[in-house]
Amino acid sequence: MPSQFVTRVSLNSRPVAARRWAVALAAGLAFAVCSSTAVAQEAWAQMPAILARIVAPQFPKRDFDVTKFGAVAGGVADNTKAFGDAIAACAKSGGGRVLVPAGKFLTGAIHLQSGVELHLADAAEIIFSDKLEDYLPVVFVRVGGIELYNYSPLIYARGCANVAVTGKGKLNGNAKQWWNWKSSESKKVFEMGANQIPVAQRVFGKPEYAVRPSFLCLVSCTNVLLEDFTIGSGPNWTIHPIYCQNLTVRRVNVATDGPNNDGIDPDSCRDVLIEHCTFDTGDDCVVLKSGYNEDGWRVGRPTENVIMRYCSAKRGHGGLVVGSEMSGDVRNVFMHDCQFDGTDRAIRIKSKRGRGGVVENIYARNLKVKNMKRDVAILNMDYSSDKNQAANEKAPVFRNMEFEDITADGAPAAIVIQGLDDSAIENIRFKNWKVTALTGVTANWAKNLLFENLTIVRDVGPVFDLKECSGVTIAHSRAAKGTRTFLKLTGASSGGVKLEACDLTQAVTKFETGDGVPENAVEIK
Repeated sequence: MPSQFVTRVSLNSRPVAARRWAVALAAGLAFAVCSSTAVAQEAWAQMPAILARIVAPQFPKRDFDVTKFGAVAGGVADNTKAFGDAIAACAKSGGGRVLVPAGKFLTGAIHLQSGVELHLADAAEIIFSDKLEDYLPVVFVRVGGIELYNYSPLIYARGCANVAVTGKGKLNGNAKQWWNWKSSESKKVFEMGANQIPVAQRVFGKPEYAVRPSFLCLVSCTNVLLEDFTIGSGPNWTIHPIYCQNLTVRRVNVATDGPNNDGIDPDSCRDVLIEHCTFDTGDDCVVLKSGYNEDGWRVGRPTENVIMRYCSAKRGHGGLVVGSEMSGDVRNVFMHDCQFDGTDRAIRIKSKRGRGGVVENIYARNLKVKNMKRDVAILNMDYSSDKNQAANEKAPVFRNMEFEDITADGAPAAIVIQGLDDSAIENIRFKNWKVTALTGVTANWAKNLLFENLTIVRDVGPVFDLKECSGVTIAHSRAAKGTRTFLKLTGASSGGVKLEACDLTQAVTKFETGDGVPENAVEIK
């Protein structure tokens, strides 16, 4: 009997160890399902407390029009000084709104200050310079989960309180000149992190290093509001808050094509609300991060208490993504009432050996998904896109997650779970899924899984293909018409698999087991 979600959500510290697993293992399915439901409800009940702490900043009703400081529309004149002067005057006066009126304004890096709201009027467009020198001197950032000094992001703030970018205008990164650097990016970033070179010595900001900045980057800021604007064509990650707390991203449209143009990357942030946003990106849509390998462990700051709701995405590698840079841990994440049409995946949790770190307490419900390019959901500890050789063998940990009330029409695969032989993915629950896909559920190196009330219409292979999996319950699920094999179980460590109250009348074969699987590994009740 799989143990069920007994770890409670902790808002301020690492969750305590599970205490009721042995009871769930010894009891029947009815208790386990009820127990998991109760714990899931308890987890979702923490969300109001998180929301209560996330309060958008307020600003004095004072406007500082950039044209009053010398800014000229037209997209030709360099307005960097005018923007900087307007921001400085606003901050000096005690805060207010720096107004960008309708028109196209060319500028270099914009550095915000505390108490400043950068507001884009309707039909306002900020176009960023394509000259590298306009993003110097270097500033402190985190690139790929490693702290260093690099070209300034296009919009940047560090150590600010009460800061915002708002309005229905557009931020145009104009960054094609950066994109060619993708193929020549220096490996020195990762070498310095692995070798624990002092951060002050990790200085880049030269073309020969080819380290691209992010677009909108806020470092160590509190009380942040990003609202209503459209943003795209950045050099690298689009919206990248680092070490921030109390962050609201609302009604932002991310439309971007460039390499590694993730949508929103909260990086070691706490208390984050992302709502009513739309995504059409060249990479992941919302992706949670917390540092890379040794440098992530050194910093040791998790991303935690994140809510994503009422969002939609078209193109993108994943709707909600965790990793792969998650060495500082990611926990207490809630996503609900989102739609994904044409993304590669709806849910993507990725890591690899060498990362370490814990991803836990991830909850998603009420998702509508269609036209996936790959999997509806994937939990993967064998992420292959990172070709850097890790300096250690530390395995990540994935545990305590629930994904419920999900409908998906059209995907190559429904669910993929890929753990490691020394770090099985554990305590994962899937409830109330209706999926049409080419293949069903594939799981390797996992334990304590519950699949409840799943209907998967697939074209190829068994509905459930489990290898080296233990403590798995498949409950109240149905074999669709045309099912040849409902469950295939392989691997010498597999066992403790229960089929409880399933409708298998349409399955030619209820289950089959491979060589080395214990004789009593599967029980039908």
